[in-house]
Amino acid sequence: METVLRFGLGIVLAGAALAKLTSPSRSIASLESFGFAGGPLRPVAWASLIAVELALGVAVALGSDLAAYAAGALMLLFAAITIGAILRGRAGAPCACFGARSTISWLGALRNLSLAGAFALVPGVDSLSAGAWLGILVGVALVACACLTIAVLALAREVGMLRLQLGTQGALEIPDEGPAVGSRAVHLSARLRPAEGDREAQLGLAVFTSEGCHLCQTLSPAIENVAKDPYVTVGVFDEGNEAELWRSLAIPGSPFAIALDRDGVVLAKGTFNSLAQLESVLATAERRRTREVPETGADSSEQTVGRLPIGA
Repeated sequence: METVLRFGLGIVLAGAALAKLTSPSRSIASLESFGFAGGPLRPVAWASLIAVELALGVAVALGSDLAAYAAGALMLLFAAITIGAILRGRAGAPCACFGARSTISWLGALRNLSLAGAFALVPGVDSLSAGAWLGILVGVALVACACLTIAVLALAREVGMLRLQLGTQGALEIPDEGPAVGSRAVHLSARLRPAEGDREAQLGLAVFTSEGCHLCQTLSPAIENVAKDPYVTVGVFDEGNEAELWRSLAIPGSPFAIALDRDGVVLAKGTFNSLAQLESVLATAERRRTREVPETGADSSEQTVGRLPIGA
């Protein structure tokens, strides 16, 4: 067990040294993240660090207890320097610990602390009892759980920040597509009558889909979910079966939604790609309904002949 651990840790230490040689200029420049100023001192410190890591890695692999303790002390020093850099606001800056792409992070500090413990454990690993091994494994498991918790919290924060930056995206409402907002779509209104005796429905929602539209098929559960709302009467109109209705309403494509009030007045419309965007059509319609959107003038004959309220 000791031989395997020595060999593995030696490879890790030597690999870290060799990784710095893959991109010397970037590795040398990364030392600035830890407070090393420019000039001849930085290349000297970089070369010395590589030499020390290589020497300790080889010595640990060959069985030197002194080298194992020295490597553990070096890892502790690296962990302290990394934590200090993070506290100074340098998180995310390059560190070249394991190559030019490595950056300063809490994960890097935890990695150095773990390596320090592993190097310190090497000299007496074969003399450990079963209870000691159990304690070590429990400690490793707890550290892994802590790392996972930190990673999940960091991911949740990043997702939250991303959603704040993106904001809420509503359905795409273009004036020239579909019936004009404020006009009456009488025939469409007649197709969206609520059930007999249902006085709760305040809005009608016409959803236009196509048989060959994969997105429409994906959004079918979302449409069914909206249809469960007692305040909304939902109708789905397929392009193949309702070609004349599509033409008269100038539907640009699918999926497309039109929201109407009980009098058949178009309150909102738009192309949507998600449940949130479909619900945004209803939200816009409700907002405009409370403001009593006026009619915008003449539209197609299908929309202007007669007046049949949704709830009639």
